[in-house]
Amino acid sequence: MGLLDQILGGLAATRSGRSFPGQSGGGMGNVVMALLPVVLGMLANRQGGTGMGGLGGLLEQLTRGGYGQQASSWVGTGPNEALPAQAWSDVFGPEQLAAIASQAGVSEDEARAGLSELMPEMVDRLTPEGQMPPQDQLLASIDEYERRLQG
Repeated sequence: MGLLDQILGGLAATRSGRSFPGQSGGGMGNVVMALLPVVLGMLANRQGGTGMGGLGGLLEQLTRGGYGQQASSWVGTGPNEALPAQAWSDVFGPEQLAAIASQAGVSEDEARAGLSELMPEMVDRLTPEGQMPPQDQLLASIDEYERRLQG
């Protein structure tokens, strides 16, 4: 079971007072949970100050930042290559990273670490055929994740 399934599948348990994998004792599970709605909004291009042009914009920013190989692995059908937490400072820049952290209510260090954990799987899940889906299909997938998150 992937990280995203653990998070979304554990929402009902979390709301009833129980924890889910990755969340015991707080820590990174809580950071990822806080980042998830922000990331979904960014990938759907719905987050004002943290907008980046959606999933395509993120992939472009990663490529420009020198992380195109990692981004391609997330879209492709093979294993996802890791991206070091510090790389998110290069990808987003200080202002955008600060805005993401602020929206999620976490520190910038926590945001970088959480993005490193969440983004590869999120991009992988949104590109199941190894390529960018049509925009309407992408938005439908993101909307489904958001419904499950709010559920």
